[in-house]
Amino acid sequence: MPEQRARTYHRNRVASTFSEEIGAMLEGELSDPRIAPSYVTDVVLAPGGKSARVFVAVHGSEAEEESTLAGLMAARAFIRSQIRERMGVRHVPDLTFAIDRSERMTGRMDELLGRLAKRDRKREEKAASAVAPIEG
Repeated sequence: MPEQRARTYHRNRVASTFSEEIGAMLEGELSDPRIAPSYVTDVVLAPGGKSARVFVAVHGSEAEEESTLAGLMAARAFIRSQIRERMGVRHVPDLTFAIDRSERMTGRMDELLGRLAKRDRKREEKAASAVAPIEG
């Protein structure tokens, strides 16, 4: 049975509000030194609304990503209580944080595609020079 449109719309609105509120907390309200400069890229809310996965992109190395993830997991209860206060809701889903590496992967993919294009151009130039008649 397809899901109702209103329910999907509500879940998307709640997820975007969570993204904004958690993003504001990451900008300066969380004082844990383990948390590196980062921002929320996406919030995925479970269909029942009991849990949510928050994807966070971290500016820094993999070690900073791991320490940021540990800091965020330690601050889960505080973040949930702040969301409960700010949104005025009765139930806030269980939060799980995950590192979003999509930008880094996108950069790597662009680099690899650039290499392939360069290799193809060299092949075409080599083929064109081998086929061209020698005038003399």
